Amino acid sequence: MRWRALGLGLAISTSACAVLGEGDGQVHSDALYAADCWNGPFELAPDFFGAVPFRETLHIRIQRGSDLQEVSDGLEVLVNELGSLRANELGKPIEVGLAPQLFKEIAPGLADGPAPRISVALNLQNSCHSQNVALFGLRGSVTFAALFSGDPNESVGSEKLTDATFDILVADPRDAIPGTVDVPAEKTSRVTGRFKFHFQRGQPGQPFP
Repeated sequence: MRWRALGLGLAISTSACAVLGEGDGQVHSDALYAADCWNGPFELAPDFFGAVPFRETLHIRIQRGSDLQEVSDGLEVLVNELGSLRANELGKPIEVGLAPQLFKEIAPGLADGPAPRISVALNLQNSCHSQNVALFGLRGSVTFAALFSGDPNESVGSEKLTDATFDILVADPRDAIPGTVDVPAEKTSRVTGRFKFHFQRGQPGQPFP
């Protein structure tokens, strides 16, 4: 099962730019749990910040190092309804939820509803490279003080800024009680942090497989 692709709905075929830049951020957990890999404090210490706009979505990538996602630790945030969120929701906590594709894989008998405005995944492909671990945001929120306009040709500096804080509960959906999306409390982890960076246009991105 391809948890990373399903989780954020990132089957994006983009002619936009895979964009990276310098920024500032923190991704922290006092007690992160990932089966057979991690059980204790976690600090991502990100130094790579990127964003890929596509129609009304923005895929944000916060990572330690600039290597391929498949071999790195990083946080991915998928923003849906970008224009509406920028116009009406800045400064307000936006609820995090599971993408419908992943919801159907976990509990196909339950109604999944529309895609959440924010989906989050914490990838531990470096720390847990042999287990292919991704932890997904079950609930919690992300609050944007500023959010990039989504225009790859944006020329106004303030419109290129993304500035956010988050407080989310993450888990491996494979740990959910069968037929539900409920993960036992001992297998969930609280992750908090922030990120702030300006969009910088780079080379065209490759389509996700």
